[in-house]
Amino acid sequence: MDKSCLECGEKIIGRSDKKFCNDYCRNAYNNQINKDSKNLIRNTNNKLRKNWRILETLNPEQKTKTTKLKLLNLGFDFNLFTSIYITKAGTTYYFIYNQGYLPLEGDYYALVKRDS
Repeated sequence: MDKSCLECGEKIIGRSDKKFCNDYCRNAYNNQINKDSKNLIRNTNNKLRKNWRILETLNPEQKTKTTKLKLLNLGFDFNLFTSIYITKAGTTYYFIYNQGYLPLEGDYYALVKRDS
């Protein structure tokens, strides 16, 4: 039984379970299939990196305080974070890697840095 490459259609020579004629065709095929998910992941990682840079800029030491407006004006996206930390007292911190923020009253935020 002759098999054809899933990418280019060329006849496959070799093992019966081969799907591609060479590495280039295998990579091209898989890159095309995963294109949308790769774009989503890349865009999400870029936004997380931007959030992290904003927090790092506003909080170069260990702790500080800022406003929601300042974060928003810098392009901070409150929908994206990497983890949540809830203290024993029930306080919820949102983290982007080692940089965290805690919503306070009056549209203020406490910014904290976790030791890496």
